[in-house]
Amino acid sequence: MSDRGRAAAPRWAAVGALVALLVSLPAVVGALPASDTDISAPDLRAAVLTSGSVGYSGYAESAGGLSLPVTDQLTSVADLFSDRTTMRVWWRGPTDHRVDVVTTAGETGVHRDRRGTWTWEYERATATRTAASPLELPAAPDLLPPALGRRLLSEAADAELSRIGARRVAGRDALGLRLTPAEPAASVRRVDVWVDGDSGLPLQVEVVAKGADRPTLDTRFLDLELAVPPAEVTAFRPPPGATVREGRQAEVLREAGDRVRLVSLPAELAGLPRRVIEGAPAGIGLYGSGVTLLAVAPVPRELANALDDTLAQSPDVVVDEAGARIAAGPVGLMLVDPPGRGRYVLTGTVTLDALVTAAGQLPVAADR
Repeated sequence: MSDRGRAAAPRWAAVGALVALLVSLPAVVGALPASDTDISAPDLRAAVLTSGSVGYSGYAESAGGLSLPVTDQLTSVADLFSDRTTMRVWWRGPTDHRVDVVTTAGETGVHRDRRGTWTWEYERATATRTAASPLELPAAPDLLPPALGRRLLSEAADAELSRIGARRVAGRDALGLRLTPAEPAASVRRVDVWVDGDSGLPLQVEVVAKGADRPTLDTRFLDLELAVPPAEVTAFRPPPGATVREGRQAEVLREAGDRVRLVSLPAELAGLPRRVIEGAPAGIGLYGSGVTLLAVAPVPRELANALDDTLAQSPDVVVDEAGARIAAGPVGLMLVDPPGRGRYVLTGTVTLDALVTAAGQLPVAADR
């Protein structure tokens, strides 16, 4: 409700019938039939992938149910995928946008420019500057429907795509596009992306894991305006008196990469081919494509022990001769210690069976 609407609330309370009508309007509008078109699934995907330069502003909400076992350094990442996140966004382009995360405790703004990001914590009056890097931890902007939709569809094959009608999202007609991964190892059952037919902008993304009926991740716009916001809205300069500090994200990732042992990993694991990702530590192997990805890292014993302690606290962990493993929605995590081969951590959007298969194909990696 707008500021004007809140100011008018006392007057509306005097006429209950009018209030009831106004309250019911959002639900009525959302239930209006959406107009569909005969655009093909591959053409709709192509429109999504070229929508990065579309300017817009609005409110979005992401709801996740992934309880990820992580260390204290990564609690913010776990919160993104396990909680409800409300975001206000102003998007001028991939390297010029602002996303404010709104919570009951206040707001945190992420301002992106060509050199990196400014994170402004309003209540603490603290500005953190983080340089751009090819390898970054997930952040609130990554959960926006357009960003997530483009990422999940970026490597989809035409045979994995289908149309699923239309619905209303944020008051707009949204065309349905379903991605059903073809890989047997995939832990994702389907990804549904609801796309604005005029701009190609994803308005809602739902990720459903195998064996589940409800989305484990659902991100959507609640309100949207398709127009380029003013540059002064996305720009940021620390205000006088603010605490300014350098972000440690790159350092944390670099330290983790330095602790990974160099091992000659195979060209294929669990039927998934190995791939190369710019900026990834040399010791980490990444396999698969699209929404079916597996990451493997040989780790020293002290690092593995810390993860082992974390896994042991989960009632859902499976422990047997193959190793310790757990699934959080479509995300699987496994710690293995095969005799004579050293400890490995495997994680990704693959089934627990695929993790076990991959673990059995790992080479010798003696602890250092």
